[in-house]
This record gives sequence, structure tokens and C-alpha cells, in this order.
Amino acid sequence: MLRVAVPNKGSLSETAAEMLAEAGYAGRRDPRALSALDSRNDVEFFYLRPRDIATYVGSGALDVGITGRDLLLDSRSEAREIATLDFAQSTFRFAAPPGRFAELSDLAGVRIATSYPALVGDFLARNGVQVTMVGLDGAVESAVKLGVADAVADVVETGSTLRAQGLEIFGPVILDSTAVLVSAKPDLPGIATLQRRLQGVLVARQYVLLDYDVPLDHLEAATKITPGLESPTLSPLHDPQWVAVRAMVPRAETNHVMDELYEVGARAILVSAIHAARI
Repeated sequence: MLRVAVPNKGSLSETAAEMLAEAGYAGRRDPRALSALDSRNDVEFFYLRPRDIATYVGSGALDVGITGRDLLLDSRSEAREIATLDFAQSTFRFAAPPGRFAELSDLAGVRIATSYPALVGDFLARNGVQVTMVGLDGAVESAVKLGVADAVADVVETGSTLRAQGLEIFGPVILDSTAVLVSAKPDLPGIATLQRRLQGVLVARQYVLLDYDVPLDHLEAATKITPGLESPTLSPLHDPQWVAVRAMVPRAETNHVMDELYEVGARAILVSAIHAARI
């Protein structure tokens, strides 16, 4: 039986649970439950703090898990990223009072406050910068104002929270993080199936099916607009001068693609959602 670690709270939890459900797995019904057995799929889910998942998986206690790339790297565990899940994106940057620091080398010898001391420490070590790490469990943006650090390293979205504390972003990006699937033994039975199912969910969320009719004379121009993943599907129509086309297109580009198809002569353009996929 495959043992899967799932985030029990935070920004990772809800989307991870939704993806697993869309992939055909039965999760917990009671939000307080610590585990859930899905006998049909021969899987047992364990609901854990996101920060602990890489440690459990890396130790071999659990086979595979969903966590953040940032938490994986900060854990320094034996777990490894085996797939990107494309949600919970975040960016890690340095911040300090305006004008205090300009380059990474300016941080040498200062105090850096962060909730990810291993991740930030490894980044600085790779760049040959030695600092004093100040480990905090959240709200690191207050560390400079309260005098416990000279700069901070934290997740940045718009930067408004940092600016409210009188800080500005500087230096290189430490890490672009996202949700990932992790395992220390990726060849274990069941992991490949889990990975394919989750990839199918991502495809279903990112693409739609587009059907349309187009005159044969305009087929080449239309299929350049909708090349599909490998190649579009063509079907003959009763009128031999027309052909039906089906192709997958990125969901975000749907309306632009429909406009372009109409301009080259396509008609009866229909969009359908994809509920599951195997690519």
C-alpha cells in the first residue's frame, strides 16, 4: 500500500486535497482526521504539517508526499522532487531598510532573519557569503524594526508587507518555489500512477478541447493556430469542402484562439472542459 503525506493546513492543503480528489482518490471526510484509507486505490493518506512532510518522506516513514519546494530544501532531508504541481507559487528575496544593502556580498557578517534558515543558509554558502542566521517562526518582516536582525529573507508576493515595515527588496532571487511531489524512493509501486494522475489533473486544468469546422482551403492556416499537443484530429464532414478539427489549446488563450480561427474562416467553434487526461 502506498503511503502518501498530504498537507493538513495552510496554502498547500486545500489545493492538494482538490487535486487528489480530481485524480480519483478518496481523502478524509473529517477535517480533523490524521489519516484516511483509500482501499480501492491501495493508498493511505497521512495529513501532516507541510513543514514536516519532506522529513517523513525522506526518512522512509512515508513513500511520497506533497509539499513546497521551499520546505523540501529547507528540510535537508533525503526526499527529492519528482514532479512539479504548479500551485502555491512563491518567490524568496532579501529585504532591508532602503539603501542599507545593494548586493549579495554586502550581507557578509550581518544578521539575517528568516523562517527558512537551512534554505537561505545554503544559498548564501553557495555564493560564498557568511552571515549570522536568526531563525524565526513567521513574521520575519518585524525582525529589523525590533533590532534582532539587519536584513530578512522571506516570501515576497507584491512586497507591500515588507514596505509597510520600512524594508525594500534587493539582491538576487533566492528561490522560486511551488508545490511539488517528493519521494526518497520514486520507483516504489504506485508512485508512477499517482504522478500520472496528478499530471492529468494539471493538463485538465490548463487545457480545453476546441472543436471547429473549417474549409479545406483554410485548413493549414487554422491548424497553425491550433497545432494541439502532437497534432490536431481531423474528421471529414458531409460537405467534402469542409473538415472538422479537434485540438487541445491552453485554457488561458481560448478566446484569442477562437478569434483567430474565426478570422481564417473557421465556424461552429466550440469549447469543452477536460475533466481528466493522460498525456
